[in-house]
Amino acid sequence: MSKAQLLEERQTRVLKAIALEKPDRTPVVLEYAGFAAKVTNTPMPEFLGSLSKSVDVMIKAFHIVGDGDGIDYGSYSPYSLAYGWMSKVKLPGVELPDDVMYQVAEAELMKTEDYDRILHQGWRDFYRLFMRERVLSDVPPERLPSAQPFMDVRAAWASQGIPVLSGGTVSLPFELLCGARSLNSFFIDLMTMPDKIQEVMDAMMPHLVGHICKKAKTEGYPAVWIGGWRSASNMISRPLWERFVWPYFEKAVDEVVNSGLIALLHLDSDWTRDLGFFRSLPKAKCIVATDGQTDLFKAKEILSGHICLMGDVSATMLAFGTPDEVYEYSIKLIKELGPEGFILHSGCDIPTDARLPNVQAMVAAATGR
Repeated sequence: MSKAQLLEERQTRVLKAIALEKPDRTPVVLEYAGFAAKVTNTPMPEFLGSLSKSVDVMIKAFHIVGDGDGIDYGSYSPYSLAYGWMSKVKLPGVELPDDVMYQVAEAELMKTEDYDRILHQGWRDFYRLFMRERVLSDVPPERLPSAQPFMDVRAAWASQGIPVLSGGTVSLPFELLCGARSLNSFFIDLMTMPDKIQEVMDAMMPHLVGHICKKAKTEGYPAVWIGGWRSASNMISRPLWERFVWPYFEKAVDEVVNSGLIALLHLDSDWTRDLGFFRSLPKAKCIVATDGQTDLFKAKEILSGHICLMGDVSATMLAFGTPDEVYEYSIKLIKELGPEGFILHSGCDIPTDARLPNVQAMVAAATGR
């Protein structure tokens, strides 16, 4: 089979699952960053040094694992975390020893008076200056993704017969403000100045989705991430969640879907409490991707026939379990959550310290190899 035929076969399998149709078998999609460096014996600073290097290493890792049906994202820069959380990031080989993971540095970089600056200055100008002056001021410009030569990431993977799902990430107002203010300070803000927070979120929202969708469509990707981390159901009360999370989440999904893309909902932490809300999202146009904390079997009960589920082999199992445990759990997922509307996947990223035989076992459960 040619690479082009292989690409078409895999794309069809994944897109059928998303559309709630029955594929020839359950697809398995991989998601990783640091794991690629480890499994290819690439020094972490080298892996993180350029987008092109990250692509080469991630493709090599895909083949070492044994070839699934696609990759969630096809390149990696740790500074994407800085842009998505408005937080500083520490890198191995720079602020950290060479052999450790990159880290988000939690700090209160944004002050309460900045809420008024956003309203008066406008979100775009505030964000641009904030990132330049408070987040990235000590980062040499050549390290940033914007300074890297353009690389057609999707085409690089397609040449290997591998589809890439996501062409960008939407961070919601809650996640951006929480990262910039720090978790403790932002949660206090929610209680002490809720009307101001809502006004700021309303001002931010029109600027967060459209440009990411436009870029993804131009470059030929089928989906865009919408991330949920600190906005998870188990982090905040239902009244606060309904006011400060869900309305913006729903708007983002609608904008992504209306642009002709799939909304890949990357849900870290536990969202079980509010799974019923997801039935209001466009049918067969979204993926709910969980990280091992949301009850994915409960999600099947609530969302079956409406949204594709993706998960949920946990980081703990991939790092500390056995191949037999991973295989058995993966088979359980396939049997109980498929065949329509399910993609086998790790719970969030495959962790850097995952054992290769465990990851191979997950893939084998779907592919039969």
